[in-house]
Amino acid sequence: MKGFEGYKKGVNLGGWLSQCDYTKEHMDSFITEADFKAIAELGADHVRIPFDYNILEDAEGTFKESGFKYIDGALELCEKYHLNAVLDLHKAAGFSFDKGEMENGFFENDFLQERFYSLWEEMAFRYGHLHERTAFELLNEVTEQRYGKIWNGIVNKCISRIRVLAPKTVILVGSYWNNSPAAVKDLDPPFDDKIVYNCHCYDPLIYTHQGAGWVDTIDRTVRIDYEQSGWSKEKFAEAFSEAIRFAEENNTSLYCGEYGVIDRTVPEDALKWFKDINSVFEEYNISRCAWSCKGMDFGLLDKRMEKVLPELKKYL
Repeated sequence: MKGFEGYKKGVNLGGWLSQCDYTKEHMDSFITEADFKAIAELGADHVRIPFDYNILEDAEGTFKESGFKYIDGALELCEKYHLNAVLDLHKAAGFSFDKGEMENGFFENDFLQERFYSLWEEMAFRYGHLHERTAFELLNEVTEQRYGKIWNGIVNKCISRIRVLAPKTVILVGSYWNNSPAAVKDLDPPFDDKIVYNCHCYDPLIYTHQGAGWVDTIDRTVRIDYEQSGWSKEKFAEAFSEAIRFAEENNTSLYCGEYGVIDRTVPEDALKWFKDINSVFEEYNISRCAWSCKGMDFGLLDKRMEKVLPELKKYL
């Protein structure tokens, strides 16, 4: 499969400019230069930077320079540590993968969609010239299948507007069921030759999200090791197979923008999961970005992972 050059393996900066309390104190301190340095030392070639629309806009949709300064600073540190960047809109006005955010109406409301287009036009204006080291991810984790056709239309309209200002920037597009690999096949063919298909993988959820308070589809009291989950590299290959086929048919690349294991697991056991999924990434030339740098229940650089980090870096 065609490779996504410069984005072979990365680490998410989750919880910094998204899924946070939005205070200046938090945004000034949660991710620091030391984190960019540590990620580069893991052998990563990029970071994914989730950001929410309200970091960059006020309630009326007016852009906030104070928010863009965090993106600017992150891209400067990426350049310093030879890291590329994916700028990921994690929450849009009217939509979030997290129902608790109470963002509703995006797929039915022309005004909210126009805010979405305008925000991406502003991103293209500001960062399109950095196309050799910066990619755009239009929206994180579209949820319901019923949005699929509407989403395809929004994607094509948004890209056409971005292209006026950023003709060379790679744009990542994911599908419904929270960027499920199985839903990639229902995306439209790529708008142009700078589109990459995007997916996420936390299979099997009973292992990667065991004990997660926000998941109501599994028994939160159950604790299992990787072997008990019944998963394997063959099952990972099967999970990605349709997305791989569709990317190959459309002569584009596949990017797994999130994958990881919750901190309720034993780090040495989680290594087995990372090793198996990595074998499939390598075999099929799938680019990827692990979730997440620190905290967020998945922190790769958290103290609990110190003993296994030298081994883990082989399987990112």
